[in-house]
Amino acid sequence: MTYLLANGPAVWRLSVQHMEIAGLSCLLAILIAFPLGVLLSRVRWLTGPVLGTAGIFYTIPSLALFALLIPILGLGMKPTVLALVLYSQLTLIRNTAVGISEVDPALVEAARGMGMTGVQRFWRVEMPLAVPVVLAGVRTATAMAIGLTTIAAYIGAGGLGVLIFQGISTAHTDQVLAGALVVSAIALVADLVLALLQRALGSVTGVRAWAS
Repeated sequence: MTYLLANGPAVWRLSVQHMEIAGLSCLLAILIAFPLGVLLSRVRWLTGPVLGTAGIFYTIPSLALFALLIPILGLGMKPTVLALVLYSQLTLIRNTAVGISEVDPALVEAARGMGMTGVQRFWRVEMPLAVPVVLAGVRTATAMAIGLTTIAAYIGAGGLGVLIFQGISTAHTDQVLAGALVVSAIALVADLVLALLQRALGSVTGVRAWAS
């Protein structure tokens, strides 16, 4: 706590960097994973190849993946963001596909009987009911991105990992603890916000789906 009070502006600057990297990575990951998850819910035979490929990236150690990307993208934010996007795909794609696939077929048939088009059925029936599962994947991916962004400081991406690595190299325990504490706080706040959003959207969209 003493280190945080004495170095508030520097810690805040690194915290903003950390959140920017993690936030951008999560946004790009969702934009890629959501269409793929929808595709898998429609074309089931693609599930194995797509999830298998995403699983390969997920199992590569983070530093090894960063090292593989550095010759292509250099140091800094670009390889960090790409690595975090790749790591997030398995969770996001799987949760999106499962959430949509587990919607009761009877409800979809009822919507079809009411004359809804495929697009209307998707947005007014399937997606509202799939929201809790999809957002559960987003929560997991967000927590992972915030944690892995810490390691990305090793390749010059910035963020709170700078405090931790500097503290380790100088045997400054307070600095290491300060960085770890702030990273944990960011992860907890992000998860709380997403949990509240998940609960709110789950209840509202669920009511809308039944009303449809």
